[in-house]
Amino acid sequence: MNPPRYLELVCPAGTPAALSTAVDAGADTVYCGFRDATNARNYPGLNFDPIEMREGIAYAHARGRRVLIAVNTFPRAGETALWHDAVDRAAALGADAVILADLGVLDYAARRHPGLRRHLSVQAAAANPLAINFYHRRFGISRVVLPRVLAVSEVAALVGAISVETEVFAFGSLGTMVEGRCYLSSYITGRSPSCDGVCAPAEHVSYREEGDDLLASLGDAVMNRFAPGEPRSYPTPCKGRFVTLGTPSYLFEEPVGLNATAILPELKAAGVTALKIEGRQRGRAYVAEVVRTFRTILDQLADGRPAPPVSASLLALTEGGQQTFGAYRPGWR
Repeated sequence: MNPPRYLELVCPAGTPAALSTAVDAGADTVYCGFRDATNARNYPGLNFDPIEMREGIAYAHARGRRVLIAVNTFPRAGETALWHDAVDRAAALGADAVILADLGVLDYAARRHPGLRRHLSVQAAAANPLAINFYHRRFGISRVVLPRVLAVSEVAALVGAISVETEVFAFGSLGTMVEGRCYLSSYITGRSPSCDGVCAPAEHVSYREEGDDLLASLGDAVMNRFAPGEPRSYPTPCKGRFVTLGTPSYLFEEPVGLNATAILPELKAAGVTALKIEGRQRGRAYVAEVVRTFRTILDQLADGRPAPPVSASLLALTEGGQQTFGAYRPGWR
């Protein structure tokens, strides 16, 4: 495998076509999931069957790249067979690592496939040394994907207190910052993001015009009202605009995308191992543009050159047409 030159670039692949696009655009590592409830992007038309996964891994390995398989949802009590099977398939297909969140699935992977590298998913929401070192000691994790709640200084302090690699998000959608604990969508649709891998499933989404405005609904609940010309976002509960005390506002979080391109040297100095791009539900054009841009920036930083200005095309891909450093900058949360 080709070692990363600056920071490892971990990129999304929701389909076989997106996997080859990410590899060709310069990803060091690609992450993807099986076509079932074991991964947190379980949407129609996405993900991989075993044959597609085998071919995708072969394509990446032939070019010196890695493939990680996300088995990062939580099985319900007494229903672990699908998750155990996903870990077995990942091992048999030659995945470079599995991304896991559930304690029981981690235990199964550690016992049945000790040679299979294990990464702790952001869904586990482990953000302190005691938690991360427990997962390392008990289940042998090699890497933790940190929740999006930490400032850069806090990331640096954490890196110094743990003995595993760290992966942080650098671009893409933000949620309510409680990875693995999202229940709002399941109250409305009956399908759980944490157990079924589906947040705001498309079959529950509808739009209708009311006067000049467009109303976006999830089930029977209106998530947002957009005025003419106003940027429109997908209707998820955590980014809905609700009327409270007579005033409409983004009660939980605004539709805004994370873009950490301007602080990559700070993340490198903090001791981060890898950068994660969010977006397995996005198309090939998104994957190509984001991965190409990050590859260019990382290569220039590796050569000691300043990073180029962020392209307008990349900014246009941020959610709601807005961008933020999120919790990386103090004062955000």
